[in-house]
Amino acid sequence: MWLRNGLGHLIRALGYGVAAWMRKVALAIVLSLLPFAVTAQTLTIAALGDSLTAGYGLPTQDGLVPQLQDWLQERGHDVKMVNAGVSGDTTRGGLARTDWTLTPEVGAMIVALGGNDVLRGIDPKSSRANLEAILQKARAQGVPVLLIGLQAPSNYGADYKQAFDSMYPDLAKKYGALLHENFFAGLLDGMDRAQALRKYMQPDGIHPNAKGVSVLVTQIGPSVEELIRTTN
Repeated sequence: MWLRNGLGHLIRALGYGVAAWMRKVALAIVLSLLPFAVTAQTLTIAALGDSLTAGYGLPTQDGLVPQLQDWLQERGHDVKMVNAGVSGDTTRGGLARTDWTLTPEVGAMIVALGGNDVLRGIDPKSSRANLEAILQKARAQGVPVLLIGLQAPSNYGADYKQAFDSMYPDLAKKYGALLHENFFAGLLDGMDRAQALRKYMQPDGIHPNAKGVSVLVTQIGPSVEELIRTTN
């Protein structure tokens, strides 16, 4: 009897010892992996914009945001792009969406708005005020911004064009945002406007096709890389 009881105690003791040892091993594994879990954090970048950002008229994978994410990842950047582009949006519409675009996981933001303001002839003073409010909201949450500018056509007059074109560099300087001066930069390199329209634009002459987006990504991409560096 005493032998049987003694063996039972011994087996139970061994069982407790094995369980404790397994717990220690599991804890050691978790602790060894913890630094990787902390440092390997994907940067979420929200792209707040209009149809140019949303990818109007294109298959999803050919739009600006997916192509830009692929471009960045191919260069080793651990990023997740969030497409916060809405076709037809003005700077006022973008401002209305800023609060729910700046979710807690967003670590940086691209702002590409103003094209529809020009198409509607909206007073640049109003556009400037809306963009400024967006930058203020981003600053309040500590989110760095890349502001992408546009250039107004001359048909509204020199004063309108000067007021519109200048608001992007002015606001970027005031709020310490990065600036990519012209969304469409690069599309006219080496060819005239008619050639560029045929090769890089959709039939509406306003929105780039997939090839055009690819060219734009190579122009905008380095500015986004600079934005990424500001978060490190």
